[in-house]
Amino acid sequence: MTITATTVGAYLRDLPPDRRVAMARVCSMIRRSARGVRESMRYGLAFYELDGPLFALESGRRHLSLYVAEQEVVAKHKDALPGVNANRSFIKFSDLNRLPLDVVEKIVRDSVAARRVRVSAGTVPTQAELLKLWAIKEEAALAPAEQQKTAVAAPVAKSARKSVSAPEVAPVAKKSSARAAAKAA
Repeated sequence: MTITATTVGAYLRDLPPDRRVAMARVCSMIRRSARGVRESMRYGLAFYELDGPLFALESGRRHLSLYVAEQEVVAKHKDALPGVNANRSFIKFSDLNRLPLDVVEKIVRDSVAARRVRVSAGTVPTQAELLKLWAIKEEAALAPAEQQKTAVAAPVAKSARKSVSAPEVAPVAKKSSARAAAKAA
């Protein structure tokens, strides 16, 4: 699936209904639980940033993936969730009808707290480090090029065409015939 959306809202609108509802729940929970995060679309993922990338959310064909920047938080909660890959700091949700939002909310809140500690210590991971951790290839996941919108003139109705007439132009006399007329007079 090629992602062409440039906002998270457009990304959600483009998803099939079952995945749209699940993604919207997680997106809403992140915005509510992690005050101050900035939401954007990059690399075909919904990114949530707080002094650098903190979360990334992706909708697969039959799953939902949550990438978390704070590895120790994922390791701390890995026993509470199935589908956790602590090595990649990644959570894969296979059952979209039964999202464990209470556990995910704890992960979000703990990640925000851990990020604030890292910011004060000056050890925030870079985006390149996180893409490597999450095994996301930058070249394969480049954001879509911006599409330029062009205005197309609306067709003119037949009735409008008949009422518009061309301006009348006065005939222009040639200089030689004007001189001949002046001499004759």
